[in-house]
Amino acid sequence: MDRKTFLSYLGTGATALAAASAGLGVLEGKASAMSGTANHLFGFKTNRVSGYFEPIEPTKADQLVLPKNFKYDVIAAFDDVINPAGEKFGSGCDYNAFFPLKGSNVRGLLVNNHEYSTIFSIGPVKDGKMTADQIHKNLYYQGMSVIEVYRDEKGVWKMDTTSTHARRINGFSKFDITGPAKGIPALKGATTATGTFANCSGGVTLWNTVLSCEENFEDTAAVSNLPDTHYGWVVEVDPFDKSFLKKHTALGRFNHENTAMGLAADGRIVVYMGDDKKDACVYKFISKHKYDKSKGRANSALLEDGTLYVANLKSGKWQPVTLEAVNKATTEDKELQAKFKSQGDVVTYCQEAARLVGGTPTDRPEDIEISPFDNTVFVCHTNNDNHGNIHGHITRIFEAGNDLAAMEFDFEIFAAGGRQSGFSSPDNLAFDSNGDLWVVTDISSSSQNKGVHKSFMNNGLFVIPTSGPEQGVALQFASGPVESELTGPFFTPDEQTLFLSVQHPGENTEDLSKPTSTWPHRSGEKMARCAVVAISGFKLE
Repeated sequence: MDRKTFLSYLGTGATALAAASAGLGVLEGKASAMSGTANHLFGFKTNRVSGYFEPIEPTKADQLVLPKNFKYDVIAAFDDVINPAGEKFGSGCDYNAFFPLKGSNVRGLLVNNHEYSTIFSIGPVKDGKMTADQIHKNLYYQGMSVIEVYRDEKGVWKMDTTSTHARRINGFSKFDITGPAKGIPALKGATTATGTFANCSGGVTLWNTVLSCEENFEDTAAVSNLPDTHYGWVVEVDPFDKSFLKKHTALGRFNHENTAMGLAADGRIVVYMGDDKKDACVYKFISKHKYDKSKGRANSALLEDGTLYVANLKSGKWQPVTLEAVNKATTEDKELQAKFKSQGDVVTYCQEAARLVGGTPTDRPEDIEISPFDNTVFVCHTNNDNHGNIHGHITRIFEAGNDLAAMEFDFEIFAAGGRQSGFSSPDNLAFDSNGDLWVVTDISSSSQNKGVHKSFMNNGLFVIPTSGPEQGVALQFASGPVESELTGPFFTPDEQTLFLSVQHPGENTEDLSKPTSTWPHRSGEKMARCAVVAISGFKLE
């Protein structure tokens, strides 16, 4: 079947096919009881997204390139004013989450993560040492933005800078610490922490808050003279409540990429997480108590008490990352026994503890998503040149009994990056209502358009069918500007708009007078700005 035939086929009943293959029957607005976090992408009789575009070809252009009949609007770019207080949109924009206002698909709050600073946000760092002003800017421009967005009468998406909801959350914000590491000596007795930064991807909870993940936090903590152990956690933010800021230590401290939340068969919360490092592990947290929809945001307490597990891919078992398990693994090592005195120590030094109890080192596990159709779990393993995995792959986990709280699992390589599949280095994931994966790629700026990465050109956004004759084949939907990566794909509930971040265009720039990218090509400017865009043009039946 050629691509054009396949694309036509996607638009005429593939939802029913995916549902049948998952044993769910024909879906008419109802999700699996275990897939609440995907409700905003789910429930249409016919696919509204991936069946209606002609795939583009790879390109080196310093543009955000989309298929014919699609357009994008730049909603907010680095240093744009976001509210009446004059706060500025941050740097390194990444994850997006859209929260409708009064049920609207055309007005809502958009939460955006800010992962790190660049030469465009803090200027050149001389002799490897930041000035006091650069340290301040570095903390200010990382973190998160909450902005109000809307589509006007002409169909153009804009930011409402008069919004009372809009605000920055950054390296100066105060967070409450929850869970087993609260107040322990390893955190210097702290019950609160100053700031969040290195915010990569995240996830939406069942109670409508955002989980944001602190990833490569080490350098910012060090240069800012901040306690290292206060960072590397999952933080929780309520877009509608400025006072609700938490760091959940029960979910472990490591280089967090994102969270994927679902429900176990017995109603407990399950949160999957990846550790974005070479030779790092895949985790899941299972709450002690059950989710109660009627409690609303009070369910946040479920993230404070439960058990953290790490995947052992050889045995197909989830190993508990607990004090008991660590003690059992270190009976002959008095030094390690002294290091791990409490569960708080275990979660604080989680990477070491996970390996001690049998966690399998893998190839940069980044974004994880739970399929809204069949409860399988998709993991982006971006790449690992230590082991010759240059192009990465997407792993699919099958939990025993289709229960997210199962202690045993099987897995497959759903799609391998490379010439045969058309993509390299998968990073963030999102499902559409057809059950297909939208995947952005993360070829490093130093590798783009070089060596074995030449054929892929700039980083892109791809649609990968999860069923049918072209399962695992990447259809390219977008190509990013020079030296950028596309991040944080997130649809509005009606799937007429896709929010997407354009991160670090012109990343290799060394001289501000000679930028390697000038996207988004604002009039009178000669610099690159990261930005979040709204993509329109999706047809409805």
